[in-house]
Amino acid sequence: MIKTLQAVRGMSDILPDEAEIWESFEDIVRDWLKCYGYRPIRMPIVEPEPLFHRAIGEVTDIVEKEMYAFEDALNGERLALRPEGTAGCVRAVIQHNLVASEGPQRLYYQGPMFRHERPQKGRYRQFHQIGVEALGFAGPDIDAELIIMCVRLWEQLGLADLKLELNSLGSAEERANHRAALIAYFESNRDKLDEDAQRRLHANPLRILDTKNPAMQEIVEAAPKLADYLGEESRAHFEAVQALLNEAGIAFRINHRLVRGLDYYNRTVFEWVSDQLGAQGTVCAGGRYDGLVGQLGGKPMPAAGFAMGMERLITLWQESGEVEYAVERSIPEVYVVHQGERAQRMAFCAAEILRDIGFDVLLHCGGGSFKSQMRKADASGAALALVIGENEAAAGEVGIKPLRDGDAQRRVPFQALAEAVANVLYGSEIPQDFEHREENGVEDGSI
Repeated sequence: MIKTLQAVRGMSDILPDEAEIWESFEDIVRDWLKCYGYRPIRMPIVEPEPLFHRAIGEVTDIVEKEMYAFEDALNGERLALRPEGTAGCVRAVIQHNLVASEGPQRLYYQGPMFRHERPQKGRYRQFHQIGVEALGFAGPDIDAELIIMCVRLWEQLGLADLKLELNSLGSAEERANHRAALIAYFESNRDKLDEDAQRRLHANPLRILDTKNPAMQEIVEAAPKLADYLGEESRAHFEAVQALLNEAGIAFRINHRLVRGLDYYNRTVFEWVSDQLGAQGTVCAGGRYDGLVGQLGGKPMPAAGFAMGMERLITLWQESGEVEYAVERSIPEVYVVHQGERAQRMAFCAAEILRDIGFDVLLHCGGGSFKSQMRKADASGAALALVIGENEAAAGEVGIKPLRDGDAQRRVPFQALAEAVANVLYGSEIPQDFEHREENGVEDGSI
């Protein structure tokens, strides 16, 4: 017996009922981003491995433990499945000279990302993100807009109880001063550090603040705060962001331990969190990354953005009860049943004519009796069945059977099919341009 293959652990199939929810969610997101002036960009799923080492940081969980990296067997190049989208987006902007040639950019992308984590609710090895990046904008206004626009999406999705956490990571110099203070503090408490913290102590002590180890919470809470090391310019920037959020009526909490898991962030960082997803409560996170473009070889420029986890947001959306009002199920308006060789040819032609004028039509395939076909027509959810047998085909007619209101079946001339279907379904006539299609010889049922 041939062994049945399964999907890779942590990489899930999205089946049709669920996929329709995803598509409706994506439609809402595209319209939302468009109203803020963001344009789509699409980057490869596979990128050079050094891109993520340079952008995310060598001493991060993503690079050290989670990234799917491999050697191209054909040329020996080190490649990686993208674990996040910002690095690839910035690489594309630099490579194609977008900001220099077209000015500041508001960009978004969506698609799968990959991290080798322990699968659990809200965390998968293949997961999907929507990323939003604003490149070339230096002021606190873009930081605030990125946060404010999230509020609009939460409202459109009917999501409540999402809470905003905010922090500032300051400039590189300010972080260096804070880093020195952190190292001194953690060195004096070295016996209380776990293995990860001891390994990061000199390489990336800021990441110790993000530990999830319960045994280290007390020592981390007492660590020096970056806010105490912010200079006048960074402090003014952060205060301006807060003022804009206050003006917009957006509640937030300053979280001094919010450092994000990627090294490229500076100044404003933020997370939207929910208590409905267990330990994996972050649904959207981002901030400013002014140094990343220069770090990846481009001309230095300010930049900010965020990414949101689609799986987590869709889970919250489903639990909110709002999904059923937004999701368009794939239900045909017309189901075509037929029997006999001539009837089959006529059925194909009838289906294409109706599709030409905008009807959603499901043509029965696979044979079967009229009775079994009608059962499938009813189960499809279609409002109307077209019935074409040998008698109808010989007479140049089509049977029209309403499936939802109990009306009797009637036959109409094939030439009147489109008008009859439009009248039964919508009580209206077909579009005027249908006459042009009839002139091209499709009105008589021939193929």
